[in-house]
Amino acid sequence: MSNISLKLNEQQIQRLKKTFAADVKPNASEYMDTFIQNEDVTISIYKSGKVVFQGKDALFYGSSFIETKKSRQAGSDEVGTGDYFGPVIVTAAIIEESDYPYLEAHGVTDSKQMDDRTILQIGEELMKRCKHSLLILEPAQYNIVHETNNLNEIKARMHNQAYLNLLKKGCTIPKAAYVDQFCPKDAYFGYLMKEKDIYRDLIFETKAEEKYPAVAVGSVISRYAFLKYMEKLEKTYGLSFHKGAGEDTDKDALAFVRKYGRASLEKVAKLHFKNTEKLDELLRQK
Repeated sequence: MSNISLKLNEQQIQRLKKTFAADVKPNASEYMDTFIQNEDVTISIYKSGKVVFQGKDALFYGSSFIETKKSRQAGSDEVGTGDYFGPVIVTAAIIEESDYPYLEAHGVTDSKQMDDRTILQIGEELMKRCKHSLLILEPAQYNIVHETNNLNEIKARMHNQAYLNLLKKGCTIPKAAYVDQFCPKDAYFGYLMKEKDIYRDLIFETKAEEKYPAVAVGSVISRYAFLKYMEKLEKTYGLSFHKGAGEDTDKDALAFVRKYGRASLEKVAKLHFKNTEKLDELLRQK
């Protein structure tokens, strides 16, 4: 059960009361202004302006009132899921109040909105500056795992492990900890049912990398690691590997197979993509 305590202004309190008007219950405390309760959350609004959210979805309901612009926060994001070649990478990062000037000065935002050249320039420094956990699932291992786990399950397990790794590093994860939502919250935790340890105090939001700087940092570090991995891959095999999953990647796959054989493709590509099907069809025709 989660518990989050916030100090809200009068405008925020009125918004909260309006939102949960149907869930207001009687209260006997002389210090309490309003008591709200439903099956997901209990909200105690005190006359002092203190508001306490309790219950399984306390973080979810309290998240919109957490000051995120300049506050300490955590966030996680992944890259590589739409790329035929290369790994899937997840990073969970923590940013401090002191990090904001640096992030603003370097235009750190969603990595999809940043130039790869800029990401390569600041990636290493960003990794040194911000506490983070970086996980890389290489193609060969990805193909094995994907045989029994769908992509969302893989991502859920990686995000979960990234947060657990932060704890193992001795980090205190802020209450404002965001996941760029790729599936419903219940489905996310459903994928983790068999995991020994689960980090649950997370807030799920779509396009979180555009809203929360910590998620943006996770996105940029992941992209930096992906770009460096692809550089190494091209150097190792002496071939180009276009990003994405378009026609250029089809040509790259054919060139790779001609040089290294079809059996070696699993070392560099995610085989369940339709690119593999098109490649195999082309090979059969020849």
